[in-house]
Amino acid sequence: MATLQGVPVLILKEGTQRTTGRDALRMNITAAKVIAEAVRTTLGPRGMDKMLVDSLGDITITNDGVTILKEMDVEHPAAKMIVEVAKAQDSEVGDGTTTAVVLAGELLRRAEELLDQDVHPTIIAKGYRLASEKAMEILDNIAIPVSKDDDETLKKIAKTAMTGKGAEVAIEKLADIVVKAVKSVAQEVDGSIKVDPEDVKIEKKPGSAVEDTMLVDGIVLDKEVVHPAMPKRVENAKIALLDTALEVKETEIDAKIRISDPEMLQKFIEQEEKMIKEMVDRIVQAGANVVFCQKGIDDLAQYYLAKAGVLAVRRVKKSDIEKLAKATGAKIITDLRDIKPEDLGEAELVEERKVGEDKMVFVTGCKNPRAVTILVRGGTEHIVDEIARGIEDAVRAVACAIEDGKVVAGGGAPEIELSLRIKDWAPSLGGREQLAAEAFAQALEIIPRTLAENAGLDPIDILVELRKAHEEGKVTYGVDVFEGKVTDMKEKGVLEPIRVKKQAISGATEAAIMILRIDDVIAAKGLEKEKEKEKGGEEFSSPEF
Repeated sequence: MATLQGVPVLILKEGTQRTTGRDALRMNITAAKVIAEAVRTTLGPRGMDKMLVDSLGDITITNDGVTILKEMDVEHPAAKMIVEVAKAQDSEVGDGTTTAVVLAGELLRRAEELLDQDVHPTIIAKGYRLASEKAMEILDNIAIPVSKDDDETLKKIAKTAMTGKGAEVAIEKLADIVVKAVKSVAQEVDGSIKVDPEDVKIEKKPGSAVEDTMLVDGIVLDKEVVHPAMPKRVENAKIALLDTALEVKETEIDAKIRISDPEMLQKFIEQEEKMIKEMVDRIVQAGANVVFCQKGIDDLAQYYLAKAGVLAVRRVKKSDIEKLAKATGAKIITDLRDIKPEDLGEAELVEERKVGEDKMVFVTGCKNPRAVTILVRGGTEHIVDEIARGIEDAVRAVACAIEDGKVVAGGGAPEIELSLRIKDWAPSLGGREQLAAEAFAQALEIIPRTLAENAGLDPIDILVELRKAHEEGKVTYGVDVFEGKVTDMKEKGVLEPIRVKKQAISGATEAAIMILRIDDVIAAKGLEKEKEKEKGGEEFSSPEF
C-alpha cells in the first residue's frame, strides 16, 4: 500500500503479506536453522532415529536425512530451499544428506552473527563462495586414491555409508554384497568407469533375518507366474520381453458391430481366438520359453502359452522390463509381428520361488548381467525399509568412489582439516570477506561437534583434541564415536567418497548464499485458506443479516 496526496494506492492484492529488509532475512535464516536442528540429532553412527507419521497414519522410522525431510510437510519457503539441498545431495551422490543440511543451517547461523556486526549480506555471500572454492581445492589435496579392484577399501566405504542405519547386524555380508553388485554393473566408457546405480535393483521382502539378504546375478520380480498349468522352473531360458498386450486390441474410436444371427457371433469369437493363437504361435516359433509382458495377458493367451510350456509373467513394471533387457541381453518388443529368435534374451534359470508369504520370480545365471538385484530381508517391514535405505546409500557411495577414484576419511576429519586450512588462508583475502571466510571455517566444525554430541561425548574436549591432531599433520584423524576419542579414521576403515563431501559443501554454500541474498518476501494469500474462509462464511451466513 502506498499513498498519493493522502489517497491510498493499492499495489498488491488484498491479503498479500510482505516482509522486508532485516526482518525478511532473519525470518528465512530462522526457518532454515529449525530444519537443520530437526535432522541434526540423526548425524553419525550414534545418531537418533525419527518416527514420522503421515496423514494416512503410515509410520516411517529412519535417520536418513532426505527421507525425514521428504516426509515432513514443510510449509516455509526458506525451509523448502534447505529440503531441496537434501534432495539434490540424494540424487547426486545418495549419501551425506544430513551433513549438507546441518552445514547449511550452521553457515546461516554464523552469517547471522556477521549481520549483527553490520557486515553486508553480499560480502558474506562473496566470502562464502571463495571459501567454498578453496575447500574444493583442499579436498582434492587430502584425497586418498582408490581403484576399482581394491575390494577391501570399497567394502569400508559401503560399511561407512550403512553404519547407523540398522545394518550393523550383518554389515560384513551386506558390504560384500554391495561391492559385488556395483562392480558387476560397472562399465568402461572412453577410458573412464561409469556406474549407473539404477542398474542395481533393490527388492524388499520382510519375514526373515537380515543375514538372509542376498545378491542375485539377474533380476527378481515381485510377481508370480500367471497360469497354474505353466512350468514354475525353466532352465536355459530364452526370454521374450513384450511392451505390448497379449490381448485383442480394442479400436481407438467407439465402434459397434451388429450381429444378426448366432453363426456370426460364433465366427466373431473364433476370429478373436485365432488372433490370440497367432500371437502365441509367433512367440513359440521364435523359440521363447519365458515371456515377461509389461501389459496384460488374456486368459486364452495364458491357456495357449501354458499348453506350449511357456512360463509367463504379466504387468511387469517398465523399469523392471528395462533391467531385464540389460541383464539378459533381450530386446524389448513392441510389435509381435517383428519377433525374431535374435531378439530373445538368455538366462540359465527362470524360477518361481516362495519368499516369505509371497511368490517371486527369479531370473538368474545371466551370462554378462548388466543389471543385478539385491533381495533385502528383515524381521519387519520397518527394518527392511531402513536396511534398504542403507544399502541404497552404500551402492551410490561405492559407485561414486569407483567413478572418481578418490576418497576421504570420515568421522569429521576432512571438515576439521578444511576448517584449519581455510582459517590460515582467510587473511590473504583482506577486507570484510576475510570475516566471512573465517565464519565459513568455523561453520565446518559443526560436523565433528555434532558427531561428538550425538555420541554423548564432550564436544569441546573432542574439538580441542582434533585441532591439536590436525595441527600436527594428522590429516585423517576424526571422531571415533564408538570408543569416544580422536583416532585415525583411515586405519579404522571409515572412508567416504570425495564427491559426497564436495556436493555437501557446495550444496550447503549455495543454499546459504541464496537465502542471504533475499531481502524481501512477498507472500500471496494461500488459495486453500481463501477456500476455507469462503466455506466458513457460507456456513455461518444467515438470512437475518
